[in-house]
Amino acid sequence: MIKPIAFSFFIALVAICKPVVATAAPSLVEPRLQWFTDARFGMFVHFGIHTVAGSEWNGKRSNRDLHLQQEFRIPCAEYAKLAGRFNPAKFDARAWALMARNAGAKYMVYIAKHHDGFAMYDSPSDPYNIVKATPFGRDPLKELAAACKAEGIVLCIYYSLGRDWAVPGVPFPPHFRANDWDFPQGNRADLDRYMETKVKPQLRELLTQYGPVGAIWFDTPEQVDRATSTALRQFILDLQPNCLINDRVGHRQGDYAISEQFIPGGKMGKPWESCLTINKHWGFDKFDHDWKSTDELLRHLIDITSKGGNFLLNAGPDTEGIVPEPCPTRLKEMGDWLRINGEAIYGTSATCFGHEFSKTVNTSGVDGMGQEIKPPENAPAKHAVGGKLDIACGWRCTTKPGIAYIHLLDWPGDSFKLDKCPAQAARVTWLADKTPLDFIQKHGQLEIRLPARKDGIPVLKIEWAGEK
Repeated sequence: MIKPIAFSFFIALVAICKPVVATAAPSLVEPRLQWFTDARFGMFVHFGIHTVAGSEWNGKRSNRDLHLQQEFRIPCAEYAKLAGRFNPAKFDARAWALMARNAGAKYMVYIAKHHDGFAMYDSPSDPYNIVKATPFGRDPLKELAAACKAEGIVLCIYYSLGRDWAVPGVPFPPHFRANDWDFPQGNRADLDRYMETKVKPQLRELLTQYGPVGAIWFDTPEQVDRATSTALRQFILDLQPNCLINDRVGHRQGDYAISEQFIPGGKMGKPWESCLTINKHWGFDKFDHDWKSTDELLRHLIDITSKGGNFLLNAGPDTEGIVPEPCPTRLKEMGDWLRINGEAIYGTSATCFGHEFSKTVNTSGVDGMGQEIKPPENAPAKHAVGGKLDIACGWRCTTKPGIAYIHLLDWPGDSFKLDKCPAQAARVTWLADKTPLDFIQKHGQLEIRLPARKDGIPVLKIEWAGEK
């Protein structure tokens, strides 16, 4: 008979010596971030009074859609006249929420205030808003919050932080993004005053008028200092402790990183999100018909997910409030794929391999903070609005404990080979129909027989021995 102490030591030794199957990285995500990292796919909506212009001003085409006020140095009084013509009578919050749900998106980011300073919601603290300054006279965010709740979509809110062209000194000259045509003077005191009299009151409204908010999606901290970024984080968490904050609050005070119009070349160390457009613009541009295909969008989704990131895909409704074709069709087709293969996207972790990634070069013209890359020769595609993205090819891998999902972006032929496998495969199937596949594994290399070609982007499910 084994003595109790010896038996305990024996059990501990067995546990220590048990083979470790490193098929997926353990989750190090704090609980309040779990919904975000599980979601993997969200929908961005850039909507505002800029849609009236449609990326044209006095007969000249804009290159920057939502930035046309700065591009053409339009005085605030003149730009504000767009609000008097803004009446998105066909806006349907339920249609937007249904479009997101049918696309397979788990959250939506709505523009509450962009750089022009105009609030796209009912802001009691500032009359420069959609309810008080437009013929529309409704609060789309209130309607959208209700629709998202009904459809199970997490509502998140975008807010331009360090840039507000309706307020003097935000940012203050000589910053190259300042409104120095209306406000040639400005200093730190103007920025501090803006934080107290506009930012905090509006954040309080956004976090108290619309129910739970999944995240505050800040943009462009510009001249915001560390103390302000830290204070804003605490201000938000005091109102909604579970609300996430992206890194553009500034000074590393955010919960997750942003990659704008760019997909990193490999895995990143913290939760992150890549936001991309379906065409080349964020907001509605009546001239831009360069739409990404559904195949390209799915490749981006899979590529981003395989690197442990989220894909935030933008749609820019027109001045009537309608998301133009082919956006709804592209989104529905993505949803069709996800209804079959969503197990390999939602709740997954990054690849257990890594050698499948090809080198990716940032030719977008902006860095990960959305700041323009200088000098110009370092941004070879700067002239191309929206930038350029490498299209993922070959294959990508996403993981769950004990499982690897292999997304075949390009058909490999009669068999598919994997080197440096982390464990012994116990079972291989097609994810879509659970059909088992024959395989051979020797010396860490796994070869899977593919008896018939599959259309689209099929997914292999590999279940490793030793884990459940």
